[in-house]
Amino acid sequence: MGLALTDPTRGPYLTTTMQRIDHPLLSQSLGSNKSISSFHFGTQGASPKVYIQASLHAEELPGMLVAHHLRAMLEVAQAAGLIQGEIVVVPVANPIGLAQRLDHKPMGRFELDSSENFNRHYPDLAAAVWPVVQTRLGQDASANVATVRQAVGEYLHHWVPATELQSLRRTLLTLSHDADLVLDLHCDCEGVMHFYCEESCWAPLEPLARLIGSEAILLAKNSGSGPFDECLSGTWWKLAELLNDAGLDRPLPQGCCSTTIELRGELDVSHAYAQTDAQAIYAYLQLVQVIGSAPGAPAPVIPPFKCQPTPLAGSQTLRAPAPGVVVFAAEVGQTMAIGDLVAEVIDPINNQTHRVLAEVAGPLYARIRDRYITSGGELAKIAGATPFRTGELLGD
Repeated sequence: MGLALTDPTRGPYLTTTMQRIDHPLLSQSLGSNKSISSFHFGTQGASPKVYIQASLHAEELPGMLVAHHLRAMLEVAQAAGLIQGEIVVVPVANPIGLAQRLDHKPMGRFELDSSENFNRHYPDLAAAVWPVVQTRLGQDASANVATVRQAVGEYLHHWVPATELQSLRRTLLTLSHDADLVLDLHCDCEGVMHFYCEESCWAPLEPLARLIGSEAILLAKNSGSGPFDECLSGTWWKLAELLNDAGLDRPLPQGCCSTTIELRGELDVSHAYAQTDAQAIYAYLQLVQVIGSAPGAPAPVIPPFKCQPTPLAGSQTLRAPAPGVVVFAAEVGQTMAIGDLVAEVIDPINNQTHRVLAEVAGPLYARIRDRYITSGGELAKIAGATPFRTGELLGD
C-alpha cells in the first residue's frame, strides 16, 4: 500500500548517513542560548517527506522516548539503504518549555514570559501566501503544490522573529512546511491512545490510527486556535477554498496531511510502550513508501479499528461544579452512557459531594492527573458521536 505523495520539483540530495542539524533560537537574555536539534534520514528533497516531532508541550514526555526508539530503527534502515524518501525527526521540539520549572514542577505547556500555549497561535500560512500564489497557480496540480511550498518557504525565510518563542515556531515550520505527512507527538494528563486530525487529512492517516491502536479518533475541519499541525495541513484546504471563492479553476491537492497523536498519559513513559509505538510509526512509514521493506520481509499488516472516528465537536469536556477533592468513578478507556457517574467532587468543609455525570455517550479518553480541582476546572473528556459544539474546539 502506498500514497501518491510525490513532488517532482524537489531536487534530490543524497545523504548516506543520518545528519544532525542544530538550529539556534533567538536569545532574549545575555548568556542564554537554546537550540532545536533535527535528525535527517534518507534523501533531502525526495518524496514523500515525513516530519515527526515530539513534546511541543514539553512536559509531555512519551513522545521523546518514542522518537528515541524510532531514531534507532531509522538508523538501521538508513544503513541498509531502505529509506526511499526523506524523514526529519525532532525529538525535543520545545527546549524553552523543557527548561521551565517552578517549585520543582515542569511548566512546559505555556511560555512563562508571554503565557502563550506552545501549541497555539501559529500563523495562517494560507492568508500569508494567497496574495503571492493566486496569480501563479495553473492547471498542473504537482506544479501548484511546488508553487505553494516555495511561497511558504519564502514567507518563513523573510519572517523575522521578535521573541524566542516566535523563533521556535519559525524553526519548526521551516523544517516541516514542505512535508507530505506530519506527525506531532503529544500525550494527555491521563488518557488512552487518541488521535486528532483534520477531516481533509483523514483518508491518508487512517492506517496510522489503526496501527497505533487509537481508542478515540477526533476529526474536525478546523479546531481553531492555530495549533502546529493544523497550521500546516490547513494551508491547503484554505487555499483551495480561496481559489473556489475567487472563481479560479486551479487544481490544488492536500499537499500536507498532519495529525496530533496523544500517546496516552504523562506517566505512560516506558520502553515497552515506546517500542510498540515506534514500531507502529515505522510500519506506517513503510506503508507510505518512505521506507522500503528488506528482502523477504512481510508487509505491514493494518489491524482493525479499536474505535470509529467521531467529531471533535461532539467531544464533551466535563467540568467541576464546585471546588474539592476529585474521586473518579470511571477509568480512562471506559465507554460511558449518558447519565453515568464519571467523578465526584468532595467538599470536606461543607460535607458536600458533587456528582459529575456523562452528558454524551462514548469513550472517556482523557482525564486530569491532579486530584484537587477549582470550580469550573476541566475534569475529563468523552468522545461523543454527535456534534454539538462550535467555535474554538481545543482547550487551553
